[in-house]
Amino acid sequence: MADTPLILLDRDGVINADSDAFIKSPEEFHPLPGSLEAIARLKRAGWHIWVCTNQSGVARGLFDLATLAAIHARLAHLLAAHDATLDGLLYCPHGPDDHCDCRKPRPGLFEQVAAATGHNLTHVPAVGDSLRDLQAARAVGARPILVRTGKGERTLAAGAGLDGVAIYPDLAAVADALLKENAPC
Repeated sequence: MADTPLILLDRDGVINADSDAFIKSPEEFHPLPGSLEAIARLKRAGWHIWVCTNQSGVARGLFDLATLAAIHARLAHLLAAHDATLDGLLYCPHGPDDHCDCRKPRPGLFEQVAAATGHNLTHVPAVGDSLRDLQAARAVGARPILVRTGKGERTLAAGAGLDGVAIYPDLAAVADALLKENAPC
């Protein structure tokens, strides 16, 4: 698996509409325009796709693990309609004060992907909408990519930590660029 292209995606704000009140149910999970199609195009081109997402709503008591599983089942169902699947989905259920290794900006989720896939994450595209996503990517040598969806505009306006970060309007534009970049000559 280590020789196949790999991409790491944040969930909220990259694949689906984000909410400052958290995505607490499958009914609140709404894919962003073009995101599912982007994943499907990457899959058809041979990419392995892993989602790494902070889900502190669990620690905050806003939803439980069964509800989180139902949200992820909805994502899988929606992707199946596009003949696509994820290769993996990892989440951190901890809160910001838990000091775990898996909550971005710490790199624990990305390190778990590396261990599961055998990939060296150096230069692997890692797409997020917040500074913590970019920081986690940098911590493992991945290639941080910011999308303007979700909290992306706020992250861009803050400006800190964006040196050398590629910025795209959305996941569909990221997929376009990666597919063009990796197209056979």
